[in-house]
Amino acid sequence: MEGEINNFIVVWSIVLACLCYCHFIGNLFPKPNFSRLSGVLPVAGVFFLLPLNLTSLNLGGGTAFLIGWLGSFKLLLFAFGSGPLCSSPPLPLSRFVASACLPIKLSPEKKNGKSPVNYLTKMVLLGMLFHIYTYKDVPPKLLMLFYCCYIYLVLDLSLTAISAAVKAVGSVLSKGGLKLEPPFDDPYLATSLQDFWGRRWNLMVTNILRPAVYDPVRAAAARILPEKWAALPAVVATFLVSGIMHEAVFYNIGRVKPSGEVMCFFLIHGVCLAMEIGAKKAINGRFCLPGFVSGPLSLSFVILTSFWLFFPPFLRNKPDVKGCQEVEHEQQVVQLKKIRSYNGKCQNLC
Repeated sequence: MEGEINNFIVVWSIVLACLCYCHFIGNLFPKPNFSRLSGVLPVAGVFFLLPLNLTSLNLGGGTAFLIGWLGSFKLLLFAFGSGPLCSSPPLPLSRFVASACLPIKLSPEKKNGKSPVNYLTKMVLLGMLFHIYTYKDVPPKLLMLFYCCYIYLVLDLSLTAISAAVKAVGSVLSKGGLKLEPPFDDPYLATSLQDFWGRRWNLMVTNILRPAVYDPVRAAAARILPEKWAALPAVVATFLVSGIMHEAVFYNIGRVKPSGEVMCFFLIHGVCLAMEIGAKKAINGRFCLPGFVSGPLSLSFVILTSFWLFFPPFLRNKPDVKGCQEVEHEQQVVQLKKIRSYNGKCQNLC
């Protein structure tokens, strides 16, 4: 594990150096042109490959998501003069680096944060899930339902913690601090697939995929299809790219050849969401299911398809076992260092 930590330090040192370079390129070429594109584009490729140098679940998985996916896409957008890294006036270096390598988005308006009770409740629920995992006689289907809750709670709490830390540092370094958008918006209250994927679930990814994939595909489709229907192929293309990137993140976690199941999961949801949007446009508001009906139906569809396609390849990598082994190994290393330090002090006294 010590070698993995060294690799982690090297990888993130390269990331920081590359981001400083991209910030310099952005200031050197304020407007998008070939020079800016040729200077930033190779760095986006490097970001996609850097997580392959990390093999642990805890370090490699997070780096694959933050750098291999979000970071590389943000730099691609930056190369073409759009996305969260582009601003007028240009972002200072500190905010540029934070926005590029962390799952945050600067908000032009102040967002009302959730109460501490909300996050305390989620922490308690997460602790209860950890306790449930110790039982060996939990039915497999029920266990996968717990995994759904586990993924949401871990992502929500961890991304919120990162945002809170960045906001706290920003409050110290700049007047008024930073105003950040929340990473989730209570996805369990979604009333449709469009509401779930577009406005509630993992908004960090949504805010990147929309300008990187959805908008250009929709603009291209509008040249062939009527404007009313141009969004449908854009939705499918967006989910296809999301599926491919999830496959890449899963590969970094388990180093197992992708089976295509995760990509199929997102492709199915992309097609179903496109059908939902098409049906809404065709009906044009003449009929609408009440939220207390459409909401449970939408969440049930997300959960059942995740049981079928999302969780099987994820669980085949045994992330829970690997994660626990890495934590236990790190604890053993810390204890061993303490023992060696204690023995050394005793020898000096003697």
